[in-house]
Amino acid sequence: QVQLVESGGGLVQPGGSLRLSCAASGTLSRIYRMAWYRQAPGKQRELVATVLLSGGSTNYADSVKGRFTISRDNAKNMVYLQMNSLKPEDTAVYYCHARELHHDYWGPGTQVTVSS
Repeated sequence: QVQLVESGGGLVQPGGSLRLSCAASGTLSRIYRMAWYRQAPGKQRELVATVLLSGGSTNYADSVKGRFTISRDNAKNMVYLQMNSLKPEDTAVYYCHARELHHDYWGPGTQVTVSS
């Protein structure tokens, strides 16, 4: 079993920055990919960014490229999402996700609201 807990969400003005954190615990040896997803009201959950735990290769949704950065600290079992130049359309609940070969895990989510 893997447990994920997000933190760092909140209210920020357009153009501002936030850093989300995801703390992972449990049996992590089979996890090979971590990711951030988001879900805005009335919309489907969408993939924001991914990072491979081995090698650190990253991938981003086109909507956040150049503004968001995903990173991981394997020693601390942490994954981060640095979000810069935030826009109102980034408003959503952000979820941490972990993938192993036959199972996916989700955190409870953290709310990010971008508004003036």
